Amino acid sequence: MPARSTRAKTAAVAEARLIAGVDEAGRGPLAGPVAVAAVILDPARPIVGLNDSKKLSEARREALYPQIIEQALAHCVVMVTAEEIDRINIYQATMAGMCRALAGLATTPHEALIDGNALPRDLPCAGRAIIGGDALEPAISAASILAKVTRDRWMVALDSEHPGYGFAVHKGYGTPAHLEALKRLGPCPHHRRSFAPVKLLVDQGVLF
Repeated sequence: MPARSTRAKTAAVAEARLIAGVDEAGRGPLAGPVAVAAVILDPARPIVGLNDSKKLSEARREALYPQIIEQALAHCVVMVTAEEIDRINIYQATMAGMCRALAGLATTPHEALIDGNALPRDLPCAGRAIIGGDALEPAISAASILAKVTRDRWMVALDSEHPGYGFAVHKGYGTPAHLEALKRLGPCPHHRRSFAPVKLLVDQGVLF
């Protein structure tokens, strides 16, 4: 279920032009969900230090996360499961996640700024794709941080549920340690079976 912000909407906010930033984390890993976040920042309460989450240290992302949650006018993070990714492919899963994140905001924005070069078909508002937007638009930067921190925390929790893979360390990416564990243990329910090399091992019968 989406995580919704609870900030009360004032008359001033209702009259303002609301811009939502949208970004994802976790398109490339072999395991775990893709996280998609949408954020409407408050122009009256700027947040210092926003940037593409990949350019920030883990400590800096963790420090900015509660500031974004507290100061944003609205935010929503959704997780698209590995099962759905396998069923409709990672691109379509990401597009669906963007629509769900925007729909989950406490208030509908006038426009969504999407990181990347493509727009989902079913956006609930006008949209604009911005290549490299997570480093250019503060709202997209904020969304990238929420998505990254939320997914990283999810993968740390998954490590306790499925020990041995090292999810808390590599967050599901295809590191040598993860590939070795995958060959040794086989996939857990959160591995993306449509992704190479998981698919290759499954096709070869190595995992069963």
